[in-house]
Amino acid sequence: MTDQNERIDYITKNLQIIQSEDVFSFSMDAVLLARFAWVPITQGSIVDLCSGNGVIPLVLSTRSRVPITGVEIQPRLKDMADRSIHLNHLSAQIQCIEADVRETTAPPAQADLVTCNPPYFAAAGETEYHNNPHFDAARHERNGTLQDIVKAASRMVKQKGKVAMVLRPERFLELVHLYQQYGIEPKRAKWIHPLADRPANILLLEGIKAGRPGLTIEPPLIVYDDQRQYTKEFQRYYEGSD
Repeated sequence: MTDQNERIDYITKNLQIIQSEDVFSFSMDAVLLARFAWVPITQGSIVDLCSGNGVIPLVLSTRSRVPITGVEIQPRLKDMADRSIHLNHLSAQIQCIEADVRETTAPPAQADLVTCNPPYFAAAGETEYHNNPHFDAARHERNGTLQDIVKAASRMVKQKGKVAMVLRPERFLELVHLYQQYGIEPKRAKWIHPLADRPANILLLEGIKAGRPGLTIEPPLIVYDDQRQYTKEFQRYYEGSD
């Protein structure tokens, strides 16, 4: 089930995932996106772009019974996702395909929900890259820009379907602009703060394809209390018990 340098971690008490020190491990932002996004429950389909080792499809499967497709360009991560799906006995619901979201051969429109945890940073100069290509692709836009990803999401989601992404707050206006450029109207935003007195460091944004204007800013979520322990609100949100 696991290869050399791999381990099995828990996402939640009932979900396991194969990870490795050689590739980028999932972080809380992916789980928060999977908790934040609206999901179709029994009818429809979901596509997750830049799926990595499959954390978002795995968490989404706890909220929905519809087919979920992860799209990942890196063969190593796609293979890890496949094995994590099998490990959790979810092969009947989740599949992961190796594809470039910039290519029109990726899944066509008709998804009810498209999610994505894209690289947070624009492409860097060659001297700024890490010597591990897996880490570089997770952090920087080496396999497609944010514009490429939003364009792909717009192509894959059906009319009135939803697109949900997680990003750094400093790219909020850029993401709003790209949503609207590709016919996705921003409808819900949520800010995640590490501490109550600190600026937000995670942005969650959901939009509707061909939706009407009107953005709701949801109450912020605080991760740590003043004792540096997870707040009860964060624990409930992360675990999906809200």
